[in-house]
Amino acid sequence: MPKQKTHKGISKKVNVRPGGSTKIGKPGANHKTGKKPTSFNRNHRKGSVLSTADTNRYKKALRG
Repeated sequence: MPKQKTHKGISKKVNVRPGGSTKIGKPGANHKTGKKPTSFNRNHRKGSVLSTADTNRYKKALRG
């Protein structure tokens, strides 16, 4: 049986922390930010933590 490959799209977007929680960036903060409120841009600099259900789904794809 062939090896399971790592999902490269998810591996570029998700960062698994040492404790096991998963960090991901917030959408909408890459371009066209001049029209958006300053508070939106400020709040989207930091990432967010995925829920446990999403973390389990993503870890299956990252297992590789």
